[in-house]
Amino acid sequence: MADSRASGVELEQSRTTEHAIDRVPTGIAAFVGRALKGPVNQAVPVASFAEFQQIFGGLWQPSSLSYALEQFFENGGRRAVVVRVVNGARPPTITLPAAGAALRLIALNPGSREYLRASVDYDGIGDEQDRFNLVVQRVRSAASELIEDQEIFRRVSVRQDSGRFVVDVLLESRLVRVTGPVPAQRPDRSAHGPGGAAIGYAVSNPDGDDGGPLTDYDVIGSAIEGTGLFALKGASSFNMLCIPPLTRDNDVGLSTLLVAAKFCRDRQAMLLVDPPSAWLSARTALDSLRIWPFRSDSAVMFFPRVQAFDRLRGRIETFASCGAAAGMIARSDETWPVWAATESEESILRPGLRPAVAVSDSDRLRLAQAGVNTLVSVRSSVRTTVSPRTLAAGGCGISDWKYLSARRLALFIAASIEQGTRWVVLEHNGPATWERARALAEGFLDALADQGAFVGTSPDESHFVIGDERVNRAQAVAEGKFNLLFGFATSKPGEFDTWLVTHQAGASRVRPVSVNRATTSKHRVEWEIETSILRG
Repeated sequence: MADSRASGVELEQSRTTEHAIDRVPTGIAAFVGRALKGPVNQAVPVASFAEFQQIFGGLWQPSSLSYALEQFFENGGRRAVVVRVVNGARPPTITLPAAGAALRLIALNPGSREYLRASVDYDGIGDEQDRFNLVVQRVRSAASELIEDQEIFRRVSVRQDSGRFVVDVLLESRLVRVTGPVPAQRPDRSAHGPGGAAIGYAVSNPDGDDGGPLTDYDVIGSAIEGTGLFALKGASSFNMLCIPPLTRDNDVGLSTLLVAAKFCRDRQAMLLVDPPSAWLSARTALDSLRIWPFRSDSAVMFFPRVQAFDRLRGRIETFASCGAAAGMIARSDETWPVWAATESEESILRPGLRPAVAVSDSDRLRLAQAGVNTLVSVRSSVRTTVSPRTLAAGGCGISDWKYLSARRLALFIAASIEQGTRWVVLEHNGPATWERARALAEGFLDALADQGAFVGTSPDESHFVIGDERVNRAQAVAEGKFNLLFGFATSKPGEFDTWLVTHQAGASRVRPVSVNRATTSKHRVEWEIETSILRG
């Protein structure tokens, strides 16, 4: 099912109302940053570092993203989404001679490691002098015969009035486009290859460029154009977002953190923030946190940075921690439910990764109180109970989401119910549909309650769902909207974290709402709906 936030809800025309709400997958991390090659401003899923290497080129010293991905998979991650962004990178071109002129092709993907080649033949063309066959290939490296991708375009033409005009046909290509004017004559037939090979190729020119180091503007991108981190609007699902440092020595700026945190809040995800490179000790971190300007219940930090062997430099180096931390969370999700995953075991790094600095048990507690979690590679002999926190925990205000497990549980429930009730836009917007949706959501929460996700000894104290006329007034129905209100208790019985799902054709949204936090009864919550939600 397609995501609804970028271009509307896409639904299969089939009745799904009889099925239980599926639990959305957790432990999927999105990464935004610089890579050696590959598509730009596209959300590409990868299931291993080998797959990342094939698509994006693997480890590259200027790419902190490549090291973060390696550490994510090494530390237990299994599913990632990658967005490559660039700063001034240029794609290579291919020149195909054409009777003294040339047809020039330009690669879709920029960079000096985008190795393309093209071949022209006239097989099966006959007397049509404007027509030719074009083969375009991406190869592993310069002069390599290892083909990674290939496209064949038959009977294309240099005539604009042809139904197979080469400019139009190549709009469907994943590799190239036409650049510059199209010659009057078709490209020359490719000569035989070296050593008498039947096919010769014109290889890409050495004009591809990798661009410069990233800036915060490159990473943020444009919400309208879907670039930078906003390219993730096209991702089907992710639960964590990692934005590694812009360079090895340049941290991500505050502007990027603020935009990314808001984006994560809208997408029911958590932003993993790297500790600044200047925090070289627990004491420095604690002192700096007193004036650190970024706080968010949609963000989490793991201190310190990590040390790992750099295979390109051949020595131990210090890296940002977001990739390793995301892998650790994803690994825990496979064993423990999301509401207990990071509290059930200490945050242990796998062999090959270790904290860049040692942190004492007392400093670990102080960091937790300031909203920062600690990575360790060896289990402490002194068992200390430190529940992982979000970056709201150290703020001056009171936050309902200072514990990471409670925050992730809420996001998991909100995303599951929102996605699991999208079918309502295909049904008549009336009481029968409302009741089916309410029953599905209640069944979903009942199952979680039975597994111990909530506090409270009875359903009235642990969760509720409302989907009748109290949240679906005449005006909302006239606007084609369906509202579903639900809440659940994660800290005290009867004190609900409350969310409102709104569905309408072409849009779907879920957001937290307030219904008088002092109430302790499910029925009191219901009584407060009109004044607290519908009247804003």
